[in-house]
Amino acid sequence: MDLDLGLDGAALTARLVDVPSVSGSEERLTDAIAAALSELPWLSLHRDGNTVVARTSLGRERRVILAGHVDTVPVADNLPSRLSDGRLYGCGSTDMKSGVAVQLRLAATVPEPVHDVTYVFYDCEEVEAARNGLGRLSRVSPEVLAGDFAILLEPTAARIEGGCQGSLRIAVTVPGRRAHSARSWMGINAIHSAGAVLDVLREYEPRQPVVDGLTFREGLNAVGISGGIAGNVVPDECVITVNYRFAPDRSAAEAQEYVRSLFAQWPVTVVDISPPARPGLSDPAAAAFAAAVGGAPRAKLGWTDVARFAELGIPAVNYGPGNSEVAHSAGEYVEIAEIAECEERLRQWLTGAVSAPGRISA
Repeated sequence: MDLDLGLDGAALTARLVDVPSVSGSEERLTDAIAAALSELPWLSLHRDGNTVVARTSLGRERRVILAGHVDTVPVADNLPSRLSDGRLYGCGSTDMKSGVAVQLRLAATVPEPVHDVTYVFYDCEEVEAARNGLGRLSRVSPEVLAGDFAILLEPTAARIEGGCQGSLRIAVTVPGRRAHSARSWMGINAIHSAGAVLDVLREYEPRQPVVDGLTFREGLNAVGISGGIAGNVVPDECVITVNYRFAPDRSAAEAQEYVRSLFAQWPVTVVDISPPARPGLSDPAAAAFAAAVGGAPRAKLGWTDVARFAELGIPAVNYGPGNSEVAHSAGEYVEIAEIAECEERLRQWLTGAVSAPGRISA
């Protein structure tokens, strides 16, 4: 497969969308991205599995990072892509192959940016944190992620979104006592007892804290349930998987303590956790970029790898085309105009046509 980086942003997005890249199956798309970038003499490439990093080395005073994941959630009968009424539909169109297309367009058309640029295209963002390609890279080759400021081209409808929520998944185990279903009074039905866990979830009222001037909204939801042994057996266990999206005024440890307090009467196992990131828009680099892009920043309701950059000590914001509210849906789409808008604003910033961020690190 060949990628033509001379295509406009919308056409390139369509080309990317039409290559399925569900988490864990990104190799074909990653190969194509690496091959296309290798044709650009002003970039040096580093590859780790299905993560590709392309870097300029112009000796600029500052280095900025433009990052995006190439994987998608499972296809929902929404391939191939289709164009209709100014929108491009298809799996990953908004989350986040349109952002990746913007990265590729900039890499191909801005050979001498005013800052050195690191373009990161990584795998397995849509699955558990342990598989995340950016996380893997930060562990095995942290030097290639060195930088002063980072932009995640996650879908934000071409607006700055600060910080991100943390994400915690737990398994709540409800015990019972096994019995023959013909003599059910001799047992305790764990699935029936699980209703008390669901009551906790139904009664939950989400916090909406203001963090660094941005309003976050939390969420606590059952996302899976398992139980049952056979058609004639009263089950002795039911497990409910719960996802907690928490605001960045709580640490990962505080989030765990909170959910354990909610489900204190049952055994709770932490399945997966990703820490949040505060907006940090008072940082000189973030503030200058937000001013250059314009518009009122808002909170990122969801988890993104701005949290990972925060752990690396690199200020970061979310900014990219696409509406996160339609991400992961069968009707996922991206507005064509937003792709062009994000590309142009980032191009002006990278070429010095608008204000640049301040120096963060030596």
